[in-house]
Amino acid sequence: EGEARDGVEQSGSKRRLDEAQMAASAEDNENLVPVTVLTGFLGSGKTTLLNHILTAKHGKKIAVIENEFGDVGIDDMLLQKNTKMQSDEEIIEMMNGCICCTVRQDLIVVLEKLAKRVKAGTLKLDGIIIETTGMADPAPVAQTFFVDDKVKSFARLDGIVTLVDAKHIEQHLDEEKPEGAENEAVEQVAFADRILLNKTDLVSEEDLLRVEKRLKSINSQAPVQRCTKAEVSPDWVLDIGAFDLKRVIEMDPEFLNTDGEHEHDNSVSSISIIRPGNVDLELVQKWVGQLLQEKGAQIYRMKGVLSISNADEKFVYQAVHMLFRGNFDDKWEAGEPRESKLVFIGKNLDEKELRDGFNACIDTPEVLEKRIKTLRFAMGTKVECKTGGGWVKGEVVAHMYRDEFMPPGMVAPYQVKLDSGELIWAPEDVNNLIRKG
Repeated sequence: EGEARDGVEQSGSKRRLDEAQMAASAEDNENLVPVTVLTGFLGSGKTTLLNHILTAKHGKKIAVIENEFGDVGIDDMLLQKNTKMQSDEEIIEMMNGCICCTVRQDLIVVLEKLAKRVKAGTLKLDGIIIETTGMADPAPVAQTFFVDDKVKSFARLDGIVTLVDAKHIEQHLDEEKPEGAENEAVEQVAFADRILLNKTDLVSEEDLLRVEKRLKSINSQAPVQRCTKAEVSPDWVLDIGAFDLKRVIEMDPEFLNTDGEHEHDNSVSSISIIRPGNVDLELVQKWVGQLLQEKGAQIYRMKGVLSISNADEKFVYQAVHMLFRGNFDDKWEAGEPRESKLVFIGKNLDEKELRDGFNACIDTPEVLEKRIKTLRFAMGTKVECKTGGGWVKGEVVAHMYRDEFMPPGMVAPYQVKLDSGELIWAPEDVNNLIRKG
């Protein structure tokens, strides 16, 4: 009887000990810096969401660790001004390559560097966001927080948030990969603690319901939030306490085995171009238009910052398959080298063809001469121009004309002196705007 009672007391004390350890563990957890892993296929809107979080008024000090698939960092340029707005001690750490392979060691180094600064009291940190490349399976990133002791004592994995492009996700989920290679889009949805269904304005309600059903069939646990332009409350992404190791191990028993094989689809590659000097706006627009029309299905993502002739501002653009968006943004700073940076990520890309196509858009005296030769009307030709008051007569007095009142980058094929003596310009060399007199 005494032995039995001792046994009861022992099990009771063991239970109290377990509860005390759990309480201590929960308290320790509270002191760890929460880490959000932001994932999603190329072009799903991760950088847009990151910019949105960095500019929102939440009062949190956030470190951003960013990783791109490719040699030229475009996203870091797009993010920099917003990190500066966030605080005077902004942090952006850039890593190149596959975050889930060779770069994992770099990730540990970056986290340890942040930990030292926090410990020394030189940095207050409310959270860390790791933006993975669109080509990453998030599992190895998540592993880092369970297999490295120094990282475990500083940070905790708070949640994996996956952005999904409502228009293109089905295409990526359906894509057949070579034997042994992972479908990263499927992995990203499967590992998500929360899913942001972005770009909902580009598809119908019927499409959205079908996509949501498909996402639920892959991951029934993660709540799905619809959004456009990645606009969502930071509270839905930061410090959400959503990562559940038990669920992940049920789904992937090998999750904590860091020696596992990891294969990428070798037909997917990244091509980077850096070119000093200016490009001609009209030529580059034609080239990009033709490229997306002919190769849009192969180009998962295209982004860049261009130095355009006759423009003081940088032209920033990105494209996902055939959807293109570009605009003039910040001014080039004094002394900043004028150069263009482009990144293409896609399947079976032809590097020589892309480089040759872009090089043909560089603004040189030879290119200008070539463009003048293609114009229909020589200098001194009598023409008629379509104006607000109808067709009026005049004479061509200049080719490839530019003045300060024109939009950035624009050059008019003709300047025309009307019979009245007034000078005007023709925006395009087309018959419904300018014709032979």
